[in-house]
Amino acid sequence: MSSNLDPAVSARLKRSPDGLVPAIAQQYDTGEVLMLGWMDDEALHRTLTTGRCTYWSRSRQEYWVKGDTSGHVQHVKSVALDCDADTVLVKVDQVGAACHTGARTCFDADVLPVTTSDVHPVSE
Repeated sequence: MSSNLDPAVSARLKRSPDGLVPAIAQQYDTGEVLMLGWMDDEALHRTLTTGRCTYWSRSRQEYWVKGDTSGHVQHVKSVALDCDADTVLVKVDQVGAACHTGARTCFDADVLPVTTSDVHPVSE
């Protein structure tokens, strides 16, 4: 599929075999990790140019703009590649829940116990 993504950016991306890169959505002002989605070149282009997060749905095999059906919009504040260019970090202003379950974040319901002695408690 062709894309309007800047060719210089496209050339840097390291994609999975199915042509996707993981995209982490993070609340821009608190640092809260909200969710993980997947982007191809076109989804990244749309995210960079519309101000709204666009992902590729692996299950539905189509693009989806976060919030178009739920109203839980992600307004893009910044987009960065990690040092290997194999992951995208999108800092957003999340309106409502980020998780499809209705939770604010996808990462708060199943916190696993850590038992190593090197762990220091996190103050909340």
